[in-house]
Amino acid sequence: MKKILCYGDSNTFGFNPIDGSRFDENTRWTALLQANLKNDFLITEEGMCDRTGFVDNPKGFLFSAQRHFPKFLLKSDNFDIIILAIGANDLQFQYNISFNAVQRGLAELIKTAQEKIDHIIIIPPVILNESILKGYFKIQFDETSMIKSRKMGTIYRKLSNAFNCRYFDINKIAQ
Repeated sequence: MKKILCYGDSNTFGFNPIDGSRFDENTRWTALLQANLKNDFLITEEGMCDRTGFVDNPKGFLFSAQRHFPKFLLKSDNFDIIILAIGANDLQFQYNISFNAVQRGLAELIKTAQEKIDHIIIIPPVILNESILKGYFKIQFDETSMIKSRKMGTIYRKLSNAFNCRYFDINKIAQ
């Protein structure tokens, strides 16, 4: 049986912004992936709410992928595929992240993953729209976050090509 690691933030965890719960197995994308792949693959969900990919999160080690991901891979099972779905929380206005920092950070995560496995799939954050300014996350994101989110896919696609990874544009099916 092949093993797939799904590493990311609250979208990988399955956070439900309506009530703060976790989506069930009929809704979480990682659980749906497991259901569709049946017994041929084993999915490991390693999502964390508020996890950042490229900036040091003040909440600590588990919330900072740049610190957590390398150590997690060292102590984890050998995976056949790694799906990196990270970066949405870096768009919070408190971090004021630059595109250069996103590019450097994602490149480092990819290099770390490639030390363990050749098959990596990169998923960019969902493009933010005006609803982010009205809902659950309005205290974390602003108009600049929305603008930056529109350019993330280009960076992720460029690095996917540069590092010979697969790229999946989640924005074609989600919002």
